[in-house]
Amino acid sequence: MQSLLADVVHGRFRPGAHLVTQELAARFGVSHTPIREALMTLAGMGVIDLPPNCGAIVKRITPREVREICQVRRALECEAVRRACGRIDADELRVLESALQQMLTSRPRRAARFVEQARAADNRLHDLIADSSGNRFLANELNRLKTLFRAFRDVAWEHAEAQKNLDRLSEEAREHLAIIAALNAGDARKAAQAMARHIRSGAHYWSAAMPNLHSRQEGNQR
Repeated sequence: MQSLLADVVHGRFRPGAHLVTQELAARFGVSHTPIREALMTLAGMGVIDLPPNCGAIVKRITPREVREICQVRRALECEAVRRACGRIDADELRVLESALQQMLTSRPRRAARFVEQARAADNRLHDLIADSSGNRFLANELNRLKTLFRAFRDVAWEHAEAQKNLDRLSEEAREHLAIIAALNAGDARKAAQAMARHIRSGAHYWSAAMPNLHSRQEGNQR
C-alpha cells in the first residue's frame, strides 16, 4: 500500500488514470488481494475514487485538499500530544532532543543525509506521541493516516531538495524541539500549542509543493 500511495502522491499516475488491479499486481509483484485492499484503503484516504463498476480512478490532489487533510491531522495530533504529556518516556525524549540539536548544530554536508535524519526524527517523535496517548483508537487512527501524511511530507521535502533549500527541515527540527520542551515540562497546553504550530507550518509547505506535483502529473499525461 505504501508503494502504491507513493506513486499516486508523487504524480507517477496522472489524475483521472484508471488503476487496473492486474497491472498493479504485476508492477508490485503481489497477488490481487493486497492490491484490492490497498485500493480500498487509499479510497478511504481520499486519494482515489472507487465509482461502481469503473475500477479505481486517481484523484487530482489540490492544495485545498492538502490543507483540509492537515486540519484533521492537527486535531488528532494535538489531542494525542495532550494525552501523551506525563505518559511519554523521558529517556526517549532525551535521545530525540539530542539528535535534533545535533542536526541543527552540525548540519550534514549531503542534503540526502540531512533529509534522512530529519525523516527519522519526525517519524519517531510522532509515533512516540501516538503510542503514548493512552487512547488505542486515537493511536490506531493516526497510524492509519500516517502513511498519507508522510507521503505529502516527502513530496514537499523532495521539492525543497530539488530547489536546494532545506531551511524547512531546520525549521521542523526547531518545531519538534519546542514540542519536546513542553512535554519535558509536563505542560500539556503548551505541547498542544507547539504541535498546532508545527502542523500549520507543515501544511503551508505541503500545499506549496502541490504545483510542482501537478506539473509532474501533467508531464506524465503527455
